[in-house]
Amino acid sequence: MSNTPMAANPLTRAVLEIDEYVSGLGWDQPARLFALVDTARLRAEQPSLADRLGLDGGEEAAALTPIEQEEIPAGKPLDEFLGTIAWPDAVTGCALTVERLMLPPSAEAEVPKDLDEAALTKWVAEHPERQEVRMTVAVLRDGARESALRLREKDSPTEVLTGSDLVPGLAQALTATFED
Repeated sequence: MSNTPMAANPLTRAVLEIDEYVSGLGWDQPARLFALVDTARLRAEQPSLADRLGLDGGEEAAALTPIEQEEIPAGKPLDEFLGTIAWPDAVTGCALTVERLMLPPSAEAEVPKDLDEAALTKWVAEHPERQEVRMTVAVLRDGARESALRLREKDSPTEVLTGSDLVPGLAQALTATFED
């Protein structure tokens, strides 16, 4: 993607490419799942698919190509859905993009006790310091992980925060999709 900032790590580049793609779709999107495949292997083993994806051979040999998967079923909890996934050997990693509301750490002390999940969700949605965030989290079979966070109020490619441990719970859930 032309606006994706250059990053030294192929996994970081893939996460930023996915973030840019989903950003172009706007906010209030459903969660999206991507398989990550080795670009050189894809070109060698499935040249017609590589052609359809526009992979002309100019990419770096170690680059990863994100391939969006079918839509995640609506109404099914994300953790349950992720528990049903099994990837073929050709998939090097996977990524998930999801939008959530988040609160600053200072709001933790304000959370009312004994709220069920629905009441807590409502409380967070009504909190004056809530922020909408899009999280893109990717993992590789070898355990590498990367994340990109984009706040709705700072919706710009130059305002995307990246790091390997930004969303550890989601990264762990994605890693589990590669376990036998």
